[in-house]
Amino acid sequence: MRFVDEFRDADKARALAAEIARLCEPGREYKFMEVCGGHTHTIYKHGIEDYLPENVTLVHGPGCPVCVIPMGRVDDAIHIARAPGVLMTSFGDMMRVPGSGGNFFDSNAEGTNIRMVYSPLDALKIARERPDVRVVFMAIGFETTAPSTAMTVLRAAREGLENFAVFCNHVTILPAIKAILDSPDQRLDGFLGPGHVSTVIGCEPYRFIVRDYGKPLVVAGFEPLDVLQSIYQLMLQVRDGRAEVENQYARVVPWHGNPTAIKVITEVMELRPYFEWRGLGFISHSALRIREEYARFDAERLFELPGVRVADPKACQCGEVLKGVLKPWECKVFGTACTPETPIGTCMVSPEGACAAYYNFGRFTRERVWEASVR
Repeated sequence: MRFVDEFRDADKARALAAEIARLCEPGREYKFMEVCGGHTHTIYKHGIEDYLPENVTLVHGPGCPVCVIPMGRVDDAIHIARAPGVLMTSFGDMMRVPGSGGNFFDSNAEGTNIRMVYSPLDALKIARERPDVRVVFMAIGFETTAPSTAMTVLRAAREGLENFAVFCNHVTILPAIKAILDSPDQRLDGFLGPGHVSTVIGCEPYRFIVRDYGKPLVVAGFEPLDVLQSIYQLMLQVRDGRAEVENQYARVVPWHGNPTAIKVITEVMELRPYFEWRGLGFISHSALRIREEYARFDAERLFELPGVRVADPKACQCGEVLKGVLKPWECKVFGTACTPETPIGTCMVSPEGACAAYYNFGRFTRERVWEASVR
């Protein structure tokens, strides 16, 4: 297939759905986790759940990079932005993520200078044009976006731009998947592996899921037929009693990843001993920090940060949603106090957040299902 509409063919989707239904054993429940928030939005934008048998359930994972940032790190970023002579830059979907005292927009209203950019290179350009200020880029994301941050640090070093720094919040996907597998709250039959992350790390690193936990994983693309085909491949493995790593997204994802991207990450960054994830708590060796060799570009070394752990609002159940324990519509504030216009939690803010996906594409259907179930 060459064109995007071919990946959205309704007849092919129905044929795949029929094959998935044929593989279902009577009386057995199947539960698969889509790790990436991009998959969640595909599922609800295109109504993929409506194609699946009732005993095949999809649950959401921690693959939304904005959603997993804890409130304390937002507070730390605002603290940096309040320092004299600082211009903080950030991706747009971070601007509305709440900290304990408000989000970046609220902070700007109080006098800080936090500007939205589309890439770290935009922040570097500002630093080049504004030598009178220290430009700090709030770096977020999984291995997908870490190479661009690392390349920007290398360019800043090459150009001698000492007024540029990075507040590094890059996280890694494998420890988060392991934390979910180790959780007693979750029973899963397999995973839809994250397509974007896998373009960098490849498929080989997921083998521990097969080896240590006996669960299959299929690296999946982001079109409707990609998702359905990946579920079909998982169902085949479950039927056959197999647990393997398969690459459905081979047109984009190389099995061994992108060695150039991995090399540049390794040159500029190293694993942290531990890092706090929203909803998952502290996970060891699950995030990246700037290496000592590039300390002059590391905002955590240049500024004294509060580093205070901030509890999520009691009404917010983003943590349970990120672990796949709750569906968004089961949260008490979903669609009422918490909406994209007035988000309480990060899952409603980010374009990849599960709550935003439900609200934008599946809210009313889910409400009818919920109302029917409680009658």
